[in-house]
Amino acid sequence: MAGKSPVTASEEQRKALEALGASRDRGEADRARAVLLTLSGWTSGRISEAFGVREDTVRLWRMLFARAGSRHCGRGSRLGRRD
Repeated sequence: MAGKSPVTASEEQRKALEALGASRDRGEADRARAVLLTLSGWTSGRISEAFGVREDTVRLWRMLFARAGSRHCGRGSRLGRRD
C-alpha cells in the first residue's frame, strides 16, 4: 500500500539524525539519512533504490525509529544490513 509514512520527528530528533547522517559508519549514516528522506516525503521504494537495500529494510528502519527515535540508527544497530 503506497502512501505517506506516519513517521514524525521533533526538531531535536532531526538534528540527531542529521548528525548521524554524517557518520563515517556507512550503515549508521544510511539508516539516519533514510529516515530523514522519509520525513521529506520519499517512498520506501525510492529510498531502497537509493541505498541498495530492500523496501522491507527501509520500512524496518522507519518502524524502529518510530519506536525508539534516533537511538536505533546509531552504532550497533545492524538491522537490515546486507553482509
